[in-house]
Amino acid sequence: MKPSPPPDASESPHEPDSGSIRPSTHPHTPAPIHPHSPTPIHPRTLSQRLALWLLVFGGGLFLAAVVGVALGPSNIPLGMSARALLGRLPGLHSLSMGLPTETLTIIGEIRLPRVMLAGLVGAGLSVSGAALQGLLGNPLADPYVIGVSSGAAVGAALVMILGYGAALGGMAAPLAAFATALLAMLIVLALSRRGGRLPVQGFLLAGIVVGSFFWALVTLLLTLSGRDMQSVLYWLMGSFSGADWPRIGAAALLITGSGLGLLAFAKDLNLMATGEEPALHLGVNVEATKSAVVALAALATAASVAVSGVIAFVGLMVPHMARRIVGPDHRILLPVSALFGAAFLLLADTASRTAFGATEVPVGLITALMGGPFFFVILRRQIKG
Repeated sequence: MKPSPPPDASESPHEPDSGSIRPSTHPHTPAPIHPHSPTPIHPRTLSQRLALWLLVFGGGLFLAAVVGVALGPSNIPLGMSARALLGRLPGLHSLSMGLPTETLTIIGEIRLPRVMLAGLVGAGLSVSGAALQGLLGNPLADPYVIGVSSGAAVGAALVMILGYGAALGGMAAPLAAFATALLAMLIVLALSRRGGRLPVQGFLLAGIVVGSFFWALVTLLLTLSGRDMQSVLYWLMGSFSGADWPRIGAAALLITGSGLGLLAFAKDLNLMATGEEPALHLGVNVEATKSAVVALAALATAASVAVSGVIAFVGLMVPHMARRIVGPDHRILLPVSALFGAAFLLLADTASRTAFGATEVPVGLITALMGGPFFFVILRRQIKG
């Protein structure tokens, strides 16, 4: 009996469909996968992993908050601090009953606003950094590389130099910083966009150029002002000493909204880790995704810088550490980065106001001392890789 002829290639059950990203029709040719692209996870497994990591990092954030409100010029026992924090939650008011009124006043009116603002800013910078690193495919990407921080510095410095820093209940400088940060972002987008597209390398270069220009403006303002610039310089190095509830409310609204918006693009960021062309074949509107992620990250960064000043390296370090712990899946990485970043910056701020005795140093100085060696390690790995 003659052997039957092999089936025609067009009838092969292994033939990829028209939407496949495989470069060959050979049944054993794998799809090109970026080395850092996340492995597909079953939805139930994803939910379980996400719940576990949120529990772990949420618990860590609570412990960091307890330490933050406990330490200060007059230390408060950790147990009392935990009861005071839990007692502010709905249905748990009884836990704070019996605590000294002075302790509740110190925690509720002095330390808690600072702890909350530090947590919000840490979350905003970290989730922005994680999204930008995933979008740009560059581990050295940082929210401050895109020119937002220098733009915010111009607005804040101008208001302080003109003597309006205390206007609008102290909100004049943050509002001006937020406005000029968005202006810087719009300039970066206008310079880098070509024919409706947003080239990644052009975007990074435009951010560096615009950032350098705005920092030059800050230097010019400081040089020509002739005033005592201690307050401006302190703001430029980052601090939460001016934390109050209006700033917390404004920052919470913008940072939470931006963070949720970035989380909505988590799946698209996963697909873009395979490359723009494969992501396009898989149904991702690449250009719209890039524009939206950049805009949301810039909004979160602008809100963070406006209420805290320039705090560098948080958006670089935290996403890297979180990615090593939970993996590259942005559906898990983004919320974990937010919690991790909140705890990280909260502890850094606690160290800035307690580690040097009665002298409080800018929290940006603490993060810079940590971020410099961290950046060097990443750079060395990039060069060797």
